[in-house]
Amino acid sequence: MPRYTVHVRGEWLAVPCQDAQLTVGWLGREAVRRYIKNKPDNGGFASVDNVSFLVRRCNGLGLLDHEDPLEVALEDNEFVEVVIEGDAMSSDFIPSQPEGVYLYSKYREPEKYIALDGDSLTTEDLVNLGKGHYKIKLTPTAEKKVQNSREVIESIVKEKTVVYGITTGFGKFARTVIPVSKLEELQVNLVRSHSSGVGKPLIPERCRMLLALRINVLAKGYSGISLETLKQVIEVFNASCLPYVPEKGTVGASGDLAPLSHLALGLIGEGKMWSPKSGWADAKYVLAAHGLKPIVLKPKEGLALINGTQMITSLGCEAVERASAIARQADIVASLTLEVLKGTTKAFDTDIHAVRPHRGQVEVAFRFRSLLDSDHHPSEIAESHRFCDRVQDAYTLRCCPQIHGVVNDTIAFVKNIITTEINSATDNPMVFASRGETVSGGNFHGEYPAKALDYLAIGVHELAAISERRIERLCNPSLSELPAFLVAEGGLNSGFMIAHCTAAALVSENKALCHPSSVDSLSTSAATEDHVSMGGWAARKALRVIEHVEQGLGSSCTIHRKIQNGAYSGIKTCFSNSIFIGISAQEIDQNPRV
Repeated sequence: MPRYTVHVRGEWLAVPCQDAQLTVGWLGREAVRRYIKNKPDNGGFASVDNVSFLVRRCNGLGLLDHEDPLEVALEDNEFVEVVIEGDAMSSDFIPSQPEGVYLYSKYREPEKYIALDGDSLTTEDLVNLGKGHYKIKLTPTAEKKVQNSREVIESIVKEKTVVYGITTGFGKFARTVIPVSKLEELQVNLVRSHSSGVGKPLIPERCRMLLALRINVLAKGYSGISLETLKQVIEVFNASCLPYVPEKGTVGASGDLAPLSHLALGLIGEGKMWSPKSGWADAKYVLAAHGLKPIVLKPKEGLALINGTQMITSLGCEAVERASAIARQADIVASLTLEVLKGTTKAFDTDIHAVRPHRGQVEVAFRFRSLLDSDHHPSEIAESHRFCDRVQDAYTLRCCPQIHGVVNDTIAFVKNIITTEINSATDNPMVFASRGETVSGGNFHGEYPAKALDYLAIGVHELAAISERRIERLCNPSLSELPAFLVAEGGLNSGFMIAHCTAAALVSENKALCHPSSVDSLSTSAATEDHVSMGGWAARKALRVIEHVEQGLGSSCTIHRKIQNGAYSGIKTCFSNSIFIGISAQEIDQNPRV
């Protein structure tokens, strides 16, 4: 018998259908009838006959014709939404799809797998897992380690040993011993009580990263989770069933407790969950639609799912990868500006940088030499001022290797810390199977990624700051030989006047966002957690800074397209036919003249 899951005014209803010849309109009316029946006041309706509504798929939001037969319009167990005409959306309404629904409607289940062992995940791997390019499986070694650590937990429970988080309460209640009969209830209560985050839910890509990273940490075999439960978590990831995880609420001390608890809440079939098939719905319905059952937590498993720095670190992985890409694009944009403003390439001489051999500085200088005028790739612009009397250029041109260079070194430094963190065990207590015991410690503290991501924001911001100054030089006729704001008939047309203002506004916002969040600490949990990292905000604002840098450099790219098509149209440059946006780091490294 076909069955459909229907969303009506925030409620999810399972509607069976005995006759597939029934229509979409019948499904809508039946769902509204069941909704009215469940409400004490009939939902404000006298009868279902007085209700006008539209029916649409949750996947893609496509409207359905009321007269179409269900067997033609919908698949069995498909998720649909009944939108009652005249309804106003409440402030806490969760849309059936996240922003960018047109992207998710094209989701295709991946065929390739990444084998996780808890030790060798890279930032690139995690970002690709977030994009839905791979499914997950465990290595045999990881499976064995997980089994061994679980045996320690089962021994503790059997012998009724008093161990934090397994047979006791949490935080301030660490000295409260819990009866064996209530150990499973303890874990469920932990997840429910700690699911206290607020704000928008993580977009699917970031939720996938968060879930994948938690799986990788559990695969290390120091958490005490059972192999059965871990495989259930992996099945949820592979089905792209993603819990509702609010972006705010972690102080990054005893792990990212609030967001990871929301993650675990969906896994046990409570709260909201999203999949490409269902959109947002009750977690139990989404799991059922994919043939999955809610996880039943065993002793220690709730704590194993929520204790760690994975929210900070997964967002940090995205920040590092995006920063790496924009740093290389910044070198291309700066080289374009130097070419257009008739700058000299002498400042990038190999010997200059050999006597101050910071790695990032040397790399950036090499890129500039590769991108700019040479015997192999001559430029008519460079040739036109080869014998001019200008001795040196402004700092925003001449000092790019020194300024861009330290940004590259900052990114490398942060990437090293984040890579270590994504392959680290961050639970408490830690389960050491080789010793047959658990040990309490502080690996859950987020200070490492928090400090690193504050540093990343400060470093990457400089790419936008120096780019904005170069835009000023391009648009200001007193600093260039180009028309004011790069436009003909100035006055009648304003050109790039406000494009520069936008870049300046983004730089100004970044100055405030670059204030380190990790210098703050507020005591929590009745002073048990008396120092916290504030790493969640460090990660989120680092991403916002990077987004502003991308947008600011985008303004520069747009300006250079205008210049190439206008002032220097038809003139051979070392950048003729270049593409300025979307060039990957790998492409540049393989071919610096891309």
